[in-house]
Amino acid sequence: MDFAHIPHPAPVPDETRQQALLDPGFGKLFTDHMVVIDYDADKGGWYQATLGPRQPISLDPAAAVLHYAQEIFEGMKAYKHGDDTLGLFRPEQNARRFNASARRMAMPALPEELFLESIRQLVAADRDWVPSDPDGSLYLRPFMFASEAFLGVRPARQYKYILIASPVGPYFKGGAKPVKIWVSRNYTRAAPGGTGAAKTGGNYAASLVPQAEGIENGCDQVVFLDAVEKKWIEELGGMNLFFVFDDGTVITPPLTGTILPGITRDSLIQLLREEGLNVREEPYSIDQWRVDATTGKLLETMACGTAAVVTPVGTVLGPDGDFTIGTGGTGQITNKVREKLVGIQKGAVSDTHGWVTKL
Repeated sequence: MDFAHIPHPAPVPDETRQQALLDPGFGKLFTDHMVVIDYDADKGGWYQATLGPRQPISLDPAAAVLHYAQEIFEGMKAYKHGDDTLGLFRPEQNARRFNASARRMAMPALPEELFLESIRQLVAADRDWVPSDPDGSLYLRPFMFASEAFLGVRPARQYKYILIASPVGPYFKGGAKPVKIWVSRNYTRAAPGGTGAAKTGGNYAASLVPQAEGIENGCDQVVFLDAVEKKWIEELGGMNLFFVFDDGTVITPPLTGTILPGITRDSLIQLLREEGLNVREEPYSIDQWRVDATTGKLLETMACGTAAVVTPVGTVLGPDGDFTIGTGGTGQITNKVREKLVGIQKGAVSDTHGWVTKL
């Protein structure tokens, strides 16, 4: 599909952009352009692709997304390498996960090559927005929603795919320092047979009240337990978890349909195994987490995701009391795999896996 290019009438001046990039924050600053691709089942599917100025969306108040929440999204980054080229990290995995989410939400699949071409088009147009700071990157947000105007519970027949970009610094203020986690006892993120494995906005909306509860208790993130027995650790509000033990074993909760299959998660499993660690995907309970941390059997806990990359968990708080992981600082394994992963993403470490796509 050919992309129509609409010239931007007033892009951000160079000086203004450069000043903004000195401290972009996370998710508050946006680039000049966006991609829009339209879908209409009655027109044969995806039929129009445009790269143009970032601008507000005109939406009918009866649009299905506003009433029945047919919406999915992805999160990925473009990184500046030392030779001034740009790189994407495993973008084909984002394309596949995007379509997996679409299937669960009864939405049309977007051809993988069209997804990837939209990324290439936008990054090429806005490459000057990629921060040069070592902790900076260009966060890419592809999303799709039901745009058909109707009232009635059925899959929509019209959709919009949109891609926007945001230059970002570290996800957590102060960088990769140990975070405090709040154990949610009163709320669950997803249940078996639900939408937990789909990257859809409703999953994140459901996490906002418990996240606020965590913040009220001085925590950075909330950890959710399973919806059935309320004892098995699943994931944080936006990150997967790994547990590192003193016998060289690492456990991460399994993909049973209730947690998001993280691309960073999958990458860490491979990197940890290359370090000689025995990585197992199996259930791990909150009670066992407390016991293993208290006895010293558990050395480290790390959280991971596209936004935060790899972040150490220092302290766990909850209605049942608090406990500390190791010394409460950043563990050796956490630091090592974070540096290796970031090095691959930034082009400073040899990419023997073929994970980086150069732009």
